[in-house]
This record gives sequence, C-alpha cells and structure tokens, in this order.
Amino acid sequence: MAATTSAPTVSLQPKDYGSSQEIRWCPGCGNYSILTQLKKVCSNLGKDPDKLVFVSGIGCSSRLPYYMGTYGVHSIHGRAPALATGLRLARPDLEIWVITGDGDGLSIGGNHLLHAFRRNLNIKIIMFNNRIYGLTKGQVSPTSEMNKKTISTPYGSIGAMINPCSVAIGCEATFVARTVDMIPAHLQKTLERAAAHRGVAFVEVYQNCNIFNDGAFKYSTDREIREDHVVELEHGKALIFGKDQTKGLRIGRNYCPEVVTLGENGMSIYDLLIHDERASSPALAFLLSRLRHPDYPEPIGVFRAVKSPIYNDLIEEQIRRLTQERGAPDMQKLMYGPETWEVN
Repeated sequence: MAATTSAPTVSLQPKDYGSSQEIRWCPGCGNYSILTQLKKVCSNLGKDPDKLVFVSGIGCSSRLPYYMGTYGVHSIHGRAPALATGLRLARPDLEIWVITGDGDGLSIGGNHLLHAFRRNLNIKIIMFNNRIYGLTKGQVSPTSEMNKKTISTPYGSIGAMINPCSVAIGCEATFVARTVDMIPAHLQKTLERAAAHRGVAFVEVYQNCNIFNDGAFKYSTDREIREDHVVELEHGKALIFGKDQTKGLRIGRNYCPEVVTLGENGMSIYDLLIHDERASSPALAFLLSRLRHPDYPEPIGVFRAVKSPIYNDLIEEQIRRLTQERGAPDMQKLMYGPETWEVN
C-alpha cells in the first residue's frame, strides 16, 4: 500500500476555521450545529486549513464550503463524489470532505455515491439528511417516508424510502456511521472518528429542516423521550437503551431483532446482541441499519469500521508498476498512436 504523508498539525481555535462569508441558512436550521462541530473537529485534530478541501453539490447543505476558511468547491448537483475522486487522485496530500444532502446525494447523485463507496476512496462523506428538499421549497426526497405529503406529492408519496446507511453498508463502505445534529457531543465524536479513518468514511447526520419538515427526528432529539427511542452503538458492548437502561436488543427467531426487558423471564445482559463494528462481514452492520423507529430503537454511532485496500493507493501502485515494466509514458505517442485515425 502506498505511503502517505501526514498532514501538518496546527494550533487554531474553532473560529479560525470559519470564513468571512455571512452564513445564510434559516434561523434554527440543524446545519448550524454541523458546521460548529466540524470547526471543533478541525481544531481538536490540528488540521491545516491549507490542506483541507470541502466539496459539495447543490442544496442547503452544499453551502457549507463557503463558511469554512479552507479550500472549497461548490460543484454540480449530485456530482461532488466525482469531483472529489479526481481531486483525490491528483492531490494525495489533501484531506477531502464531501458535503451532500439526502436529495443531492441519493437522487441525482446516487450513482456517484455508490462508486465512491465501492472504490474505498480516502475521502469523508457527510450526508445531511432532513428527509425533504429544503432549498427548492419542500418536495419529497429519496429518504422521505411512505405517504409523505409535500408540494410535489400532495396525495402522499409512493415508493419506499432509501436508507442511506444501508446503501453504504450494502456497497461495503469501510466506515459507516449515523449521528444527530442536536446531540452535539455525539456528532463531534462521530466526525472525529470519520476524520481518523483511512478509506471512505460515510456519516449520515439527522438534520432538522424547521421550515419544511420540522420535527422529523423529534424522537431522537427530544431529551425527554430519546433515550427510549435511540440506542447508541459502542464496539464490544451490549445494545442497551431506555431511560433506566432496562431495555435491550437480541436476535430472535428467523434472525429477527427483538426488544426485551432485562430481568423479565430471566433475561440478562448476556442474552443481548453485542455490537462488533470491526466484523469482516457487513451482515450485522446491515441488520442494525435496518432498525427503524417506532418499531425499534434507532441506532446511532458507528455501524462499521474496517480496513480495506484504498483506491488511490492501488492506482498509485499500478502506475509505479507499469512505469517500471514499460517505462515512463510518452503523451505524444499516446495521442498519435495506432488507435487514432484521420477523417478527410
């Protein structure tokens, strides 16, 4: 595997990673929280702003590069992973973050996202998921629930919702996590883990659109109820949740997850499912990604974190090998070689 150059460590405060641009998101938008935690992560990890690039597509989330005091590209609708791929191959010294939304990344950009996952590019992909098209005023998105009434689906949406983490795990992304905009400590910790991962790191952030889809994730943000509806994934630990930590998850008949109460019918912590984010098979991570509120507590945290060959390293190794075998490429010969023809 190709050697990599570590980015220099700098000493800057979170505010130093911000730009001079006026932040233009609706008051109360969950994007503010994500931006704040990204700045903290960059500061805590000593990131050099001159080695950071934020690449985005189109949508409310995709304005984020303007607000970071780093390099940034506000690119084409859904094509941020494609631009990030080219940049990654051309500049292996940079740290690249892709900022996308559920509409930008899973609708027009779905194809590009799949290939970023399967190639295991060494990039970070943050998906702001608010289950709605916010910038274009409230149309149904790929992650909107069935029968969702919006201005584009006044009689209710038809078609199953896409589960972003399930898609990423299905493509065997090497790091997949979910977090929530209104749980800042968890959001920060998850982004820090993504930043440290070598390979593609995908983080889905439940983000509130208080204008067009307010309260979509209230069960995971309301402090009064979220402990009963969210289970935090921790490697090597049993899946326990609830205000009193008396509920748990186990695998029942036909490999179906079951919610159980500790102490009832002899049920103990030893009967519960133990999370293993490092399992070579993505089966457990995929199963957990399918748990949905209100039938189950919804998992947040890291579903999967494994090592696998990295695309850009493999490309560099292939170039070195072919150069040794065939010599340095001659661009003129390639351009005027036997595979060209002249049209009179």
